[in-house]
Amino acid sequence: MKRAVSISIGSSKRDKAVEIDLLGEKISLERIGTDGDMEKAAQMYRELDGKVDAFGVGGANLGIFVDRKWYPLYSVASLTRFVTKTPVLDGTGLKTTLEAKARPTLEKALGDKISNRSVFHVTGVDRWGMLESFLDQKYENIYGDMMFTLGIPMALHTPMGLKRMAAILMPIAGRIPFRWVYPIGEAQEKRTPKWTKYFDWAGIVAGDCHYITRYMPYRMDGKIIVTNTTTTEDMKLFKDAGVKYVMTTTPVLDGRSFGTNMMEAAIAAATGRTDPVDYANPGNYFEDLAKVVDRIGLIPQLQEIN
Repeated sequence: MKRAVSISIGSSKRDKAVEIDLLGEKISLERIGTDGDMEKAAQMYRELDGKVDAFGVGGANLGIFVDRKWYPLYSVASLTRFVTKTPVLDGTGLKTTLEAKARPTLEKALGDKISNRSVFHVTGVDRWGMLESFLDQKYENIYGDMMFTLGIPMALHTPMGLKRMAAILMPIAGRIPFRWVYPIGEAQEKRTPKWTKYFDWAGIVAGDCHYITRYMPYRMDGKIIVTNTTTTEDMKLFKDAGVKYVMTTTPVLDGRSFGTNMMEAAIAAATGRTDPVDYANPGNYFEDLAKVVDRIGLIPQLQEIN
């Protein structure tokens, strides 16, 4: 059996282990949280290097891939500084390929049931494939990156605005502690509704599950959530708030959807990849990954919960 391990700086309460069959291989998937302890995570990577087939970087990104431009997050990169043997994936590949199927899959499943085609992306730069999938004349999009990541009360309305923001701010943001811009450890469990008028405006709320569950209003009646890394607790939260549908961009396995980093690591393990992945210089990696995704038949998964 091959083994893919996601070491996450998120809460250990979200840990999960399952076994799946993928491309004719039996793969053990394991998510291990370190409750915000980045040094503990770094030591786990060192201890397991060469002993597992692929690593996922959970609860963080090694960088942000904005329209084919890579912005590294240096404080996160230190997590894997001891890794020399096992390939490391942070989910960027699946965010670029699989998540581009979000809108077509949603429309195929629901069609005219999508009555409100206003999409609130809690953050857009970290999920460019999902963002691009909703760039259709039938949809109106608002991006909350400035509000949720930087605390600046400014909504963005175009991908060009996001790209300009990334070009100006990411060289700086990439060098500050990751916990300043993203909830890690126990901070992921806090609920503080914020910028609720944008949630109220939207028929579809898309993006990172931690941002959505942390900041969404108490009522989300009839809305559609497009996200990832949902646990049974997250799904109960959505149901209790009145959410109608939840789409996860990776499949639900034994009650939860694993992050794109975990599933990308699973694919790397199943295909026998041993070479490192360089997202800054990916070569044909994204194209090859897209072919594997199609071969597997991997598509986002929709659930009706109310």
